[in-house]
Amino acid sequence: MSTLRSRAAQLDAADPLAACREEFLPAEGLVAYLDGNSLGRPLRATAQRLERLVRHDWGTRLIRSWDEQWMELPLRLGDRIGQVCLGAAPGQSVVGDSTTVMLYKLLRAAVTAAGPQRPQIVLDTENFPTDRYVAEGIAAETGAELVWLEPDPAKGVTPDVVAGALTERTGVVLLSHVAYKSAWVADLPAITALVHGAGALVLWDLCHSVGVLPSDLDAHDVDLAVGCSYKFLGGGPGAPAFGYVAERHQEQLSQPIQGWMGHAEPFVMGPGYRAGTGMRAFISGTPSVLGMAGIEDTVDLIERVGLDRVHTKASALGRFVIDSVDEILADHGVRVVSPREDDRRGAHVTIGHPRFREVTRELWSQDVIPDFREPDGIRLGLSPLSTSYAEVAEALVAIEGLLSRG
Repeated sequence: MSTLRSRAAQLDAADPLAACREEFLPAEGLVAYLDGNSLGRPLRATAQRLERLVRHDWGTRLIRSWDEQWMELPLRLGDRIGQVCLGAAPGQSVVGDSTTVMLYKLLRAAVTAAGPQRPQIVLDTENFPTDRYVAEGIAAETGAELVWLEPDPAKGVTPDVVAGALTERTGVVLLSHVAYKSAWVADLPAITALVHGAGALVLWDLCHSVGVLPSDLDAHDVDLAVGCSYKFLGGGPGAPAFGYVAERHQEQLSQPIQGWMGHAEPFVMGPGYRAGTGMRAFISGTPSVLGMAGIEDTVDLIERVGLDRVHTKASALGRFVIDSVDEILADHGVRVVSPREDDRRGAHVTIGHPRFREVTRELWSQDVIPDFREPDGIRLGLSPLSTSYAEVAEALVAIEGLLSRG
């Protein structure tokens, strides 16, 4: 174990992003936090921003802050995420609702645009539950047909699997860029091209990739995308999601939740709805200003250090986990569930063992925080800006100790 800790210390000393860890609020007593792919740690700057928002923007400026900044915040912040994390030109991204609601709005709009001649939604059985449940609900509402892909759970959706499901009846393909369990990185450019070749639209879920992997939505001609902000974008618990709609589709798509904030003239309070232009039309109700406060600081930090460097460290942390599991945990029967290839793996590594449910409970009691995924997986989240190699090593040593004690 001393060798593992020594190697982690050397990697931390050479880490070009090591200084970023000091920008996060300290977590007293924590040994290792490896669940940042579910809830990211807060930045010191975010704590200051929230206090300033409450004391000044809300506490002093009060209702005037809507005119001064808040009315445009969903669009301005959406453009920032688009610029820094999505490879998206301005005017195509917006922050507003929860991931579930944003996904519903964009998928429902795409199904309607596809029309009765293309009633099929293609999706996979390994996708995050929200994606599957939302699609099921839309199918019940509209009569759309669900076409289920069944990828290898240890890998993920591949272009050949998608190609086999595409027909002249395909309307929309809904997939995740990074699989929430295995961390499999889908071939976004190739799959998008296949879907377009079949005359359909593609909607990408970026929840487990935004902020750590480039997606280059404009360059790859993506139609639609959604993603959350409370993982790698540091928005905090319940922070709102973003939606991306390529400019070429904005006039043709009509989202189904028509609220006052998406109206062309919100303060006219007229008798009927008239959608605003561009991404304004994809806003529904009053946005969560407090919920958006934490996002911008993390986006600023990602821009400062560079998304490519964040991605590089995510890959390196994953490689460290896999090599260490092979070294100290494989003899206990622990298996690596995530892809071993760095270019096919996102910013977490899932490992499996029959005893991992009880092991996870014990780890939490020791202030080592990963998360558990059915049926027998521990998912080690590797947030590159806040995670050190040393805390990863401590988590792996703790797992080895629990398995050794039986």
